[in-house]
Amino acid sequence: GIKWMSSLEAKFEDAKDKKPTAEKLERLRREKINRFRNQHKINVQGTDLPDPIATFDQLQKEYKIHPKIMENIQAAGFHVPTPIQMQAIPVMLHGRELLASAPTGSGKTLAFCIPLLAHLKQPRNKGFRALIVSPTRELASQTHRELVKLAEGTGFRIHMIHKAAEAAKKFGPKSSKKF
Repeated sequence: GIKWMSSLEAKFEDAKDKKPTAEKLERLRREKINRFRNQHKINVQGTDLPDPIATFDQLQKEYKIHPKIMENIQAAGFHVPTPIQMQAIPVMLHGRELLASAPTGSGKTLAFCIPLLAHLKQPRNKGFRALIVSPTRELASQTHRELVKLAEGTGFRIHMIHKAAEAAKKFGPKSSKKF
């Protein structure tokens, strides 16, 4: 049948239908995030993935990253995260495992250094608390440089060990047993 109503009733009826539901809002949010990922060529797999970040400021607001680390990020000239950083940093800050692939120079080192320092929270005198194993001395040097820049003023001590004999001299002969 035909439903007859006044124009006032029709406006009220339209307004009632346009009220967003929680499911609709969630679907729209997911679509927006998927557009963002597609725009930045971020391909992800997995379930219950955290949303990517668009700015480094979001790290401060959403993840409470140490203010000094945030200062060091800005001082190093990093203003906008790269695609690998946009998605990898939130994944690691949520304590999730990650296997990431990105071209050389895309910011992978910073992408794992920020969550590492955030996870450690503050320095403690408890020996080595994190270990990064690198396949080459060149990559180890790059990682060391980035961590030193990021951790400046936080109290973290960043060391690079590339020979066991030098490590024994630097940290003491019992260091291999201690750590």
